[in-house]
Amino acid sequence: MNSYEILFVIANALDDEKKEAAVEAVKSLIEDSGKVTRVDVIGTRRLAYPIEKKTEGYYVLVEFEAPPELPKELDRRLRISDDVVRHIIINNDEK
Repeated sequence: MNSYEILFVIANALDDEKKEAAVEAVKSLIEDSGKVTRVDVIGTRRLAYPIEKKTEGYYVLVEFEAPPELPKELDRRLRISDDVVRHIIINNDEK
């Protein structure tokens, strides 16, 4: 199992229940084959540049341990999600 972290930005226009549902969906996807070690909800922040005419986003950082195949599947699912504006997955084990 490798150590990863994912930072994703959820559309700020969603209500709080949908934001929490999006966070829980990512956590449950990770927990299917890995282990979530930390979830840090950063909250609403201004974006560095407008994305799809949006200027604010809801930031969430999740640290997890998973097999090497999981980040590819996680990336695929987040790309097609309408709620997630941007995301990045980082392997903490690489130097």
